Amino acid sequence: MAKKKPLVSIVMGSDSDLPVMKEAASALEKFGIAYEIKVMSAHRTPDMSADFARNARKKGRKVIIAGAGGAAHLAGVIAAHTTLPVIGVPITSALDGLDSLLSTVQMPSGIPVATVAIGRAGATNAGILAAQIIGTSSKPMEKRLKAHKRELVRKVQAKNRKLEKQLG
Repeated sequence: MAKKKPLVSIVMGSDSDLPVMKEAASALEKFGIAYEIKVMSAHRTPDMSADFARNARKKGRKVIIAGAGGAAHLAGVIAAHTTLPVIGVPITSALDGLDSLLSTVQMPSGIPVATVAIGRAGATNAGILAAQIIGTSSKPMEKRLKAHKRELVRKVQAKNRKLEKQLG
């Protein structure tokens, strides 16, 4: 069976970011979205990062998720070289991720990066946001997203039933 062409690229500044960025991959898998994962650095491999961003659309990508810690410039560098939507995931770093968050979210006018929460929750939300972006032009994806929202409701309702039993 032929492997599906990736619609989303997940890039990260270091392989040490993988435990967090796997959450984005898991979210994409839940929605049946093919993806690729790459390591590249805004500072150590700037030409590679720019080349990747410039060619992502030609390769069929629809969204790029970029995670980085520390200076966290990867999402911004990628966004500077593409017209695709870029979602930035700040990774926990020396300052509990605050430095990464500010580096990712404080983009100059004209170079947007959609920034999610720091760490694993942010990576999960980046995957879901990528699915929502793809869902704007895909009815099957829209249906999967609606099912996801219904599942969230069911989980909260189950927690309430459990709590009511515990409290009597």
